[in-house]
Amino acid sequence: MDGGDPGALRPSTGRPSRREVLAGALALGAAGSALPAFAADAGPTSGGTLRLGLAGGSTTDTLDPRTWDDSVMIAVGFALYNNLVEIGADNRAEPALATGWEPSDGARVWTLALRRGVHFRSGREFTADDAVYSLNLHRGDATSGAAGVMKPVTDIRRVDASTLRVTLASGNADFPLVLTDYHLKMVPDGFADWPRPDGTGAFALDAFEPGVRVALRKAGPYWKPDRGHLDAVEITVIDDVGARMAALISGEVDAINRADTRTVSRIDKSPTLEIVRSAGGWYPVMAMMVDRAPYDSPDLRRALKCAVDREQMIKVLFSGYGTLGNDNPIPRSDPAFNTDLEQLKYDPDKARFHFRRAGVANPNIVLRTSAGVFGGSADMATLLQATASRCDIPVAVRTEPSDGYFTKVWLKEPFTVSYWAGRPSATQMLEVAYGRASPWNESHWTDPRFDQLLTLAQAETDETRRRGYVWDMQALLTGEGGTLIPCFRDWLDAHNRRVGGHTPHSGFDMDNGRICEMAWIKAER
Repeated sequence: MDGGDPGALRPSTGRPSRREVLAGALALGAAGSALPAFAADAGPTSGGTLRLGLAGGSTTDTLDPRTWDDSVMIAVGFALYNNLVEIGADNRAEPALATGWEPSDGARVWTLALRRGVHFRSGREFTADDAVYSLNLHRGDATSGAAGVMKPVTDIRRVDASTLRVTLASGNADFPLVLTDYHLKMVPDGFADWPRPDGTGAFALDAFEPGVRVALRKAGPYWKPDRGHLDAVEITVIDDVGARMAALISGEVDAINRADTRTVSRIDKSPTLEIVRSAGGWYPVMAMMVDRAPYDSPDLRRALKCAVDREQMIKVLFSGYGTLGNDNPIPRSDPAFNTDLEQLKYDPDKARFHFRRAGVANPNIVLRTSAGVFGGSADMATLLQATASRCDIPVAVRTEPSDGYFTKVWLKEPFTVSYWAGRPSATQMLEVAYGRASPWNESHWTDPRFDQLLTLAQAETDETRRRGYVWDMQALLTGEGGTLIPCFRDWLDAHNRRVGGHTPHSGFDMDNGRICEMAWIKAER
């Protein structure tokens, strides 16, 4: 999330403040009669240029997919390249450059059928050799954001020109979702000329100024007949939330990500603008190490679970744009969400009961946070302190410097604030945050029953049985775990009504990064 408005506290310089610019732009946006009207959305139209104002760009950005880590390059990546598998609107794996897949040996071996007749922009036809090379870029000692998810892969080989076989160290029924990782783009065998992208996507690169702008143009006929409608896309990096909102409202850009939760309700009332809101998997967390006193007491952990006012957290942190959390990392938008699990609620009486039963004379509960963790991280800590105090549970908040927080505090101190962006599959999220061997197991969670359920779920290809295992893991974490997960943040994009095809997706902002190939420009009435 973006920070606050420091400019509002400065003395006048004779120039309008960011807040004044935004207010003026809102007034302009309200004058809908002065702006063009667009035809009702009857379906995709071809042509036009989409102008995006996006947060999440940096001067250190590169065109090498192994380095991508935020919204701008994710969107650029999906414009230039394709994955073997993509995530549909229902958060399930769908064919892309792979037309289908078949598990064997307890989901340890995966055979993928590859699409024929798709060509890179250089003219070469995509084959299994390209898939082998592309996936191997992220294995071994590779410096890649996907190195972690590819670590279980022990072998990748070509069966024939249109068949790929991947072998894992152990079964993983959700492996097709691993292949949706935005780093795992398909490039030609041997390709390394990253400044000159050669992909199978709908667009080619016209200009790239890291942290400033990216210009894309339609590369010709696209193999997906229902995508790639635009002639061009212009991306401007606008990391300041007020400037981003003002650019949308004044008509400088057509769509933005990370709309300001404090003013988005005013935009939603505009006749010319539209909010694209989707429940997502991004969540803040307060993690207690369950093997460190006093958090090794299950009753103390239960007391703190009952001392969290989750509804108030959503209001304070996200201005109401979020969903309730239940102290496990699976959001309601995930197909594996446990709908039978009772929702935890703020209950001072239960909190006092469990705190007394914990019998900790001097609990020394110290929650460490930092302003640099995420926007609102300090607010979350002080809100827990206040609600716990009303339950007679003393919580001290210690604000640490932003510089070095994730190297010197997180994973070192026993009670810390952090956040997670979610993962494509429930088993992947549960393993990376709670797996016994995971280096990011911030709560030091270890439970033999949980480990057994995770192993069973990863190898189980029957969806009903796998869901049962995942539901049981969620129940264990909600009841006994050491993470307080009060809520999940919604993704908030916004666009003017000339934009069609920009739809909610719980995976990530901007149509899960696919805005360039999904969107179109509506015809004027």
